[in-house]
Amino acid sequence: MIRRLTIVGLGLLGGSLAKAARAESLAREIVAVGRRVGSLEPALADGAVDRITTDIAEGVAGADLVVLATPVATLEAQLPAVWRAAAEGALVTDVGSAKARIVRAAEALAAKRPLAFVGGHPMAGSNLAGYGVSRADLFRGALVILTPTERTSVDALKRASELWEAVGSRVMSLDPVTHDRAVAAVSHLPHLVADALVAAVARMDPQFFDVAARGFKDTTRIAASDPVMWRDIFEQNREALAEALAAFRAALGDLESLVRSGDGARIEAELERIRALRERLG
Repeated sequence: MIRRLTIVGLGLLGGSLAKAARAESLAREIVAVGRRVGSLEPALADGAVDRITTDIAEGVAGADLVVLATPVATLEAQLPAVWRAAAEGALVTDVGSAKARIVRAAEALAAKRPLAFVGGHPMAGSNLAGYGVSRADLFRGALVILTPTERTSVDALKRASELWEAVGSRVMSLDPVTHDRAVAAVSHLPHLVADALVAAVARMDPQFFDVAARGFKDTTRIAASDPVMWRDIFEQNREALAEALAAFRAALGDLESLVRSGDGARIEAELERIRALRERLG
């Protein structure tokens, strides 16, 4: 049982965590921190949280577990205030989708004031945003990646793992740099490709959108996501994303060469190789 759980940022992820924690009776008290009272009031009204505040210090004070669920750039900027306000023995974790910079910032703060921090990233979400689309089962069956370093205590990692397991998630650990390279490949690159696909059709002829069917809409759904959030992600993880983009350009170049060759047998063979790789995902 968590005595006081504080969630900073009550959008899709933070709101879903609050609802899941309430549904599973994980905390005696759940406190939500946000920029505007109006955006927090719905969670108070539906009973997902017990108290709301726009003051980080007030919201974090006395909490034994603090989860930062704001956009990655905001999250990094909030760390010093959270560090100052957090109680001795508190665990601080987050849900940011880029980890290396956040973990470095937390460990720099920990060098001055020892406090437990474990980076975290739930591989769950939506192109929709805000508390209004949050739900208690968002993390059920989802993968959550924790990013401990050699400075992370066994106890802190255990506590972070228990939180996510309690809301139904599968938990694995990666070092922050490996995490960022992996999510650049399987999450951030696909988003950028979806953006590029939409932009490519617009370059050819915007009227072509009129004949777009489910395949195109499904493939580009994530291009409808919050541009501010994804701007921050691209900036935070730009080095790993650049590596992923280079690999994508090489793969696209190979496929382009095959298409231009007109060699049906080679095209089919390459598509079969790619299909077999995709089948492994289930």
